[in-house]
Formats: sequence, structure tokens, C-alpha cells
Amino acid sequence: MSALQDPAVQQALNAYQLGLPRLPTAGRNGELLGRGTGSSLEFQEYREYLPGDDLRHVDWAAYARSDALMVRLFREEISPRTEIILDASRSMTTHNGIKQQIAIQLTSLFSQLVSRLGAAPQIHALNSAHPPLKLDLDGVNRLESLPFDGQQSLSELLAEGGLTFKPQSVRVVISDFLFPHDPDMLVRRLAGRASALWMIQVLADWEANPESGGGRRLVDVESNEHADLMLSPQAIQRYRERLHRLQQALLVASRRGHAQFVTVIANQGLERICREPLTAQEMLRPV
Repeated sequence: MSALQDPAVQQALNAYQLGLPRLPTAGRNGELLGRGTGSSLEFQEYREYLPGDDLRHVDWAAYARSDALMVRLFREEISPRTEIILDASRSMTTHNGIKQQIAIQLTSLFSQLVSRLGAAPQIHALNSAHPPLKLDLDGVNRLESLPFDGQQSLSELLAEGGLTFKPQSVRVVISDFLFPHDPDMLVRRLAGRASALWMIQVLADWEANPESGGGRRLVDVESNEHADLMLSPQAIQRYRERLHRLQQALLVASRRGHAQFVTVIANQGLERICREPLTAQEMLRPV
């Protein structure tokens, strides 16, 4: 089954549209018409003039005919440049591949939703390939066979200049963000000269809600190092606290950088992820 034809993705395509930002933060290069009202050249509708409205949008001919001040509303414009940054590191393959599956489904979904708007999405697949792979919509099917074997983190790639973006693009980052990084620095580098930045943290249920369960062997999939630990309630609590601090730091950094951050649980499946967290964050909108 191809990533583009995945039944769960097709179901989501029929139920949602892209919740693109209502106002671009940079320029008018290569714009695409959106759903709200803004300043494009395509007329949408009239409404009665309200104090503070731009006088340039007053229809004086209509005023002469009806003695009523009316303003023209125009459809908003947004950048169609959309870049999807897919974390294809080894940490995304844990927990029987459920994180990898959801990450690929989300990449396919966002790519096809962007394409439906008449845009050409670009996917940065961050596995072991150097320079990082760049795929278009037709390349989405390659993700099913793509080795998720990256050992460099997103933070390291950005610091080394190994990952560059187009200006004025909408950037969607799909990762577990479980790598050493400074959240403020990470968001600044990802959001630089972007129209919008969406950060989707994909976690397995056990990563988000671990339970104590006696002894376990913990294996670092990046280095293959392991440690035998007793997962006591105290150890679980410390892990929960560290995860919470990481998520809060990313959330605060995202707000400072005018970005959006959301955590999704891979085990819940694509349908629920779309219906709840992604819709709540307005990354998706019901059709």
C-alpha cells in the first residue's frame, strides 16, 4: 500500500482542509488565496463601513447610489510554499514502528492537502542521507521504504547549516523532539523568515504515559548502548517531570516565536489525531 493511497490518509483528506494562517508574516511572494478576508485583488463581498476600516476599501460608487458607506472585502492571501520536515531518525522507529507510521501518514496528509490548494509541497526527510533528502508530492511513496536511520538530530543539522528553508514558507515539523536541544534556539532557527511554523510532536503512548513495571532494558536506538534499570514509581515520576518540562519549554518557545506546538499520541491513530489535537490547534479544519 502506497503512502499516498493509505486508507486512513484518504479518509482524512475527505474530512479536513489545511488550516493555513489567515495572515502571512512576510511579503506577498508566490501567494495563494485563503479562506479569510485580507488584501488580495479578488473581491469577496461587501459589508457596512465600521470606524477604523481602511478608507481605500470604501466603494464610493455604491455610496453615491445608496447613501450608505460600504467596504469591499477581499480574500486573504497566504504563501503556498509549504515545507514538511520529517524526522527520520532511529528514535522514530521505536514502539513497533507506530511513531514512524503516523509520521509518514501525517507527511502524506499535509502534502496532499497542500497540493489540493494548487501548491507544490517540499519534504525534507532527515535520515542518514547527506545532504538531507528533498522530496516532492510524487516522492511521498518513497517514505514507505525510506530507512529511518538518521543519527544527527534536527538541532544538529540546523546548527551545522545542513538544513535550509525557502523564505515565506509554511513549515510543518514532524518529530518526537526527544533529542538534546535548546527549545528557544530550535524554534528561532525553524521559524526564521517563515510564514508559519507548526511543530507536531509524535510520541508513543508509553513515552507519553509510562507505567512502572519492574526491570527493563533501555536501549538507545541511536548508539545501541543499553542499561538495565528498575522502573520504580520514582524513576517514572522523574521521567514524567522531564518530559513535561521539555513540552512546556517547547510550548513557551513556540509562543514567543509565533509558532504552534502540539503533542499527538501515535497509538490513537490518524483519525483521532486529526479530529482532536490538530483540529484544536487549527492546523486542520473540518470540511
